[in-house]
Amino acid sequence: MMGRQETKRELFVLISLNEYVPEDHLLRAVDHYLDLSEFRENLAQSYSHTGRPSVDPELMARMLIIGYCYGIRSERRLCEEVGMNLAYRWFCRLGLKDKVPDHSSFSKNRHGRFRDHDAFRQLFDSVLRGCMAEGLVQGEGFATDASMIKANAQRQRSCSGDSAIDWGDPEQASRPVREYLAALEQANPVPAKRSTLTDPAATWTAAAGPAIFAYSTNYLIDLKVGMIVDVEASAVNKIAEVESTKTMINRVEEKFAIKPQRLVGDTNYGVAAMLGWLVDEKKIAPHVPV
Repeated sequence: MMGRQETKRELFVLISLNEYVPEDHLLRAVDHYLDLSEFRENLAQSYSHTGRPSVDPELMARMLIIGYCYGIRSERRLCEEVGMNLAYRWFCRLGLKDKVPDHSSFSKNRHGRFRDHDAFRQLFDSVLRGCMAEGLVQGEGFATDASMIKANAQRQRSCSGDSAIDWGDPEQASRPVREYLAALEQANPVPAKRSTLTDPAATWTAAAGPAIFAYSTNYLIDLKVGMIVDVEASAVNKIAEVESTKTMINRVEEKFAIKPQRLVGDTNYGVAAMLGWLVDEKKIAPHVPV
């Protein structure tokens, strides 16, 4: 039997978001192990006690975790989803009437406070220590590989690497251009085939199909349960990816006193310089597929 639903309008409603989040929800499992107190403490000196209320860094970190868990790549859309989804609000410790931060807060803090304090690296290390305490990291063997990440740059805003580029006043340039020009003073990189005026540090590559501007995200992975133990960004070429693997192995050894007995990688890592470094200096057995 069907009928018309009567809408009841109540003047006051008391709602507990906890009641609306299922016990088997993914975010409940994440929240059980997530401790962001150290993350907040690392950024405590960056927030003013005067003026407009500061955005809680733990709130921003929790929102980003939601984006990673559910594949929400747009921060503008992430803010909309957190505003509408009760489980997301519960995970972020937001009430029904609490305001969700503006999407621009993420980019401003990522290139400002978060970056200046190396906040995400510290958060990564904190999570890794927790995984090590639970026995998820064995340290007997590591694997290394790189994934290509498309840069936010178009071919229309690029030029041949052989042509002279007038960058203008560095103080008036965008942040990626300022950082690129500053890096040129410390290194003498191999001239690129093409350079983008938007993000000159990006690599022009056709490794994954049609040529694009991109970066490599290099991963060092513990073989026991496939746990990522370090990450390093680099240019898209074999030399840069090999050097990034060396950096990650040294960093993990320095921070966590872990040095693997073997390293697994594809043939890109089978160059003589890499194999010699592994065997002679680090005393690690390389495993490179043929």
